[in-house]
Amino acid sequence: MFYNLLYPLHDTFSFFNVFRYITFRTIYAIVTALVISFVIGPKITRWLAARQMGQTIREDGPKSHLIKSGTPTMGGLMILIAIISSTLLWADMTNRYIWLTLFSTAGFGVIGYWDDYLKCVKKDPKGLLPRYKFSLQILVALITALGLYTSPAYSTVLSVPFFKDLTPDLGIFYIPFAVLVIVGASNAVNLTDGLDGLAVGPVMVTAVAYLIVSYVSGHIDFSEYLLIPYIKGGGELAIICGAIMGASLGFLWFNAYPASIFMGDVGSLPLGGALGTIAVISKHELLLALVGGIFVVEALSVILQVASFKSRGKRIFLMAPIHHHYELKGWKEPKIVVRFWIISIILGLISLSTLKLR
Repeated sequence: MFYNLLYPLHDTFSFFNVFRYITFRTIYAIVTALVISFVIGPKITRWLAARQMGQTIREDGPKSHLIKSGTPTMGGLMILIAIISSTLLWADMTNRYIWLTLFSTAGFGVIGYWDDYLKCVKKDPKGLLPRYKFSLQILVALITALGLYTSPAYSTVLSVPFFKDLTPDLGIFYIPFAVLVIVGASNAVNLTDGLDGLAVGPVMVTAVAYLIVSYVSGHIDFSEYLLIPYIKGGGELAIICGAIMGASLGFLWFNAYPASIFMGDVGSLPLGGALGTIAVISKHELLLALVGGIFVVEALSVILQVASFKSRGKRIFLMAPIHHHYELKGWKEPKIVVRFWIISIILGLISLSTLKLR
């Protein structure tokens, strides 16, 4: 909004020329989202607590979690509000990619809110039935993928990390591939959200990584130098990545151990959906599996656990997702969270190195 309203005035007032720079607007998108989270966080926490929208704890899980029963959930509302508000203020509102990402984020947010509402307000422990939840996720991702596929001059060529000459063209099959990336990312972040601050840390690392990737992909000189696909207008995605980082950092203030509020599906699903959408638009889809390695491992641990139990009647882990496995082995919650953050930062650095190592 500021860009569209104020930058046209730069011919009269030279100061407004600063709004042309994506770096300037990204920095203030981070700050804006952070401030919004700080301002509305206590109010949302009190509002949820007053309506007894608390977390229900699994009885078969780690006993240390029982003390968390009743902690306000649906804190992802503050993340959604901060991301969308900050992006609307600082991004170029004529940019198609911004609107596609906002649609995906809001769409997954609605699905997550519906699920949390059924669990917390209607006291239905099952929430939104998996078949409906998954179908709605596919629908939102499909609309996003079609909007991207029909974008002028958008390429269906796949960029493979570390290999500059390996660029398969998926053609029409790029649509289901994009849906898989977006829905997979959304559910992987959702599965990771099981300990205080666990999911939001890797989300911030991934957002920073794609902030850099989006910026260089949208800069023709940088993209040519690094031999990565040039995405005209893709640099604007750095702003929404900044908003995700700022909103997540603000949420962490309230979600750090011991958490005073939980994210809920209304936060985890849209965060994953947004990151998946940004990965697809920036043409670094496969890189998400590396930088978001924590999410991948968490999701795989659940898949392997279920497959093993159904096929052999035996469990691989003490409990899935894998962070609960380490809890049951005696690791303290803060130790698990910080060690997973460390791993996420290492993976983020490795992922950024692929921009040059090709």
